[in-house]
Amino acid sequence: MKATPEKTEATSNRRSFMKLLAGVALAVGATTWGYSREGAMNPEPPMGGKGPSDMNGAKDMPDRVVKTEEEWRKILTPEQFRITRKKGTEPAFSGKYDKWKEHGIYRCVCCGNELFSSEQKFDSGTGWPSFWAPLGPKSVKTESDNSFFMKRTEVLCRRCDAHLGHVFDDGPQPTGLRYCMNSVALDFVPTPKPAAGK
Repeated sequence: MKATPEKTEATSNRRSFMKLLAGVALAVGATTWGYSREGAMNPEPPMGGKGPSDMNGAKDMPDRVVKTEEEWRKILTPEQFRITRKKGTEPAFSGKYDKWKEHGIYRCVCCGNELFSSEQKFDSGTGWPSFWAPLGPKSVKTESDNSFFMKRTEVLCRRCDAHLGHVFDDGPQPTGLRYCMNSVALDFVPTPKPAAGK
């Protein structure tokens, strides 16, 4: 029996649909496998427990700041929006705070949440401002980031979910961590330097 054009087209459509379905199933399976390996988006902290995931269980959450994409666009520069709301990265050695030496507090450029202190800042030589710890448990949270075929830990503002950068386990003691941040995501507020000996 000869296949009619309608049967041939139906068979072709069915094959295309099955290929699409198989591709989706494969993608979902790989993603689920990756998430189960990563602890369901709650990554193991670098350096065996002393770090970013510890910040995810803070009991006293800061007041959340939630805005629409359009509201964020109105208050941020295009570069701030690209980095903090769209998870961008500024070029290495281009940021204002990479070599910044003043004493003070680094705040989230989106919501003003206090994130890092100059006391924990160090020169990592990477071209981005780096800190060995956040200011406190209300400052940041982390999430697994598998973009660009890499396994990293993303750092976000705990108050407004702004993308700040990533944390790595190659920093100095006492934590062994390097919070590698985008200068564009930060706003610096100077504070008096403590007197020597205190």
